[in-house]
Order: sequence, then structure tokens, then C-alpha cells
Amino acid sequence: MEKKNPIDEARRYVSNAKTILREHGGLDTTTGMYQDRKYIQMAGDTLWKGCLKALDAVFKVKANAKKNQRVDIEDYQQAVGKRDKKLLKFVNDGYKAMHLNMGYDGIYSKAGCDTGFELANAIIDRCAVLVRQM
Repeated sequence: MEKKNPIDEARRYVSNAKTILREHGGLDTTTGMYQDRKYIQMAGDTLWKGCLKALDAVFKVKANAKKNQRVDIEDYQQAVGKRDKKLLKFVNDGYKAMHLNMGYDGIYSKAGCDTGFELANAIIDRCAVLVRQM
């Protein structure tokens, strides 16, 4: 069930990603490594999609795209960079941590995954501030 507030929806994505890793990631507490790459990738994709929901609430990147044109990271980087350089750093690092490292590579390290969660929360929190300023 999608919520009307995009920031709340983005936070729900983060919660869902935590649940995915907690229930299916198979964390080995002795090594600090997850055991199942599939669920690491699912969690990373879920985190990144939550960030995109928050970014779209502020920057309307998808709404401003031409019909039938997919948006990519460069579109978000341009929109964010024009308004908030600090947020741009979070977006760049978050893209690497959540989308590439977790989503594509499926890194096993809990510390690496924790970084993805921290960056997701930083992006969403900053977008929440910017939405209030609109």
C-alpha cells in the first residue's frame, strides 16, 4: 500500500530493506558478513528506490523527463547539484553503496550494508527538509 507522503514512503522502503536483510540475509555475527547475496541485492535495490522516491519529491526528475525517456543517475546528479551540494555528495556515495555495491555486487560485509542504510537515511532526511522548504 503506497502512502501519499513520498518521504514516508521512502522511509517505508528503508524499513522493508532492513526486514529483507534481517529475515533472509543470514548474518554470521562472528564474521560480520551476510550469507545470501540475493537478499543483499534485494535490500540494496529497495534502499536505492526509496532514495529515488525522496529525491523525486523534491526535484521532480521523473516528471520533468520527456515522454518515454528513462532518467538515470546523471539526471539526478544535475538536478541535485544545482540546488544542494551536500546532498549531491550523499547521492553520489549512496549510488555507489546502495545501487552498485549492494544492488549489483551484493557485497557480503555488514559494515558495507550499514553504510548503505546510513546514506539512505541521510538522503531521505535531507529531502524531508527540502520538501518542507518548498
